[in-house]
Amino acid sequence: MGVTRKALLGVSAAAAMASMVAPGVGGTATAVGAPVGASAVRSIAPEADVSHHGHVSLWGSGLGIWLRSENRGPADLAGVTVRLRISVPLAGRQELPQECLQADRATVLCRTGALRADGSEQRQLALELQLAGRPPEVVVRIDTVWNGGATDRNAQNSEHQVLAPATGDEYVF
Repeated sequence: MGVTRKALLGVSAAAAMASMVAPGVGGTATAVGAPVGASAVRSIAPEADVSHHGHVSLWGSGLGIWLRSENRGPADLAGVTVRLRISVPLAGRQELPQECLQADRATVLCRTGALRADGSEQRQLALELQLAGRPPEVVVRIDTVWNGGATDRNAQNSEHQVLAPATGDEYVF
């Protein structure tokens, strides 16, 4: 067949060495025995537990969203982008905090900044949005759309859907 036992053992040894992974610098992993280079470095996704909590209030054509974001780790995050989707269109361009932008007529994206793994760094955000018309209720969907590639096994505390009738009351999530 043209394959010698020595060649087969060499391939097996190389495959075994390439499959062994050792921690590298900065949260990466490098195959032990593999040549150092871009193809030899494999990133391991950090794990984090991002949560968003707060409340929503609807009055007339005004919608208030108060949001607190934090991370319970185990990895620190350089930043998170939270998405706020509203079931009714916003009234034109909105006056938004510096860390937010209007993605479309019913979506706002906001960055949190760095979030430490121990939850000690909470980021708070307050938005007062103007809606097109005076709806009797709105549904606000809150979720994380970017977290630097971290794995979040507990998405239940970072994905919410809140129904807010136009009573001016605070509906907590």
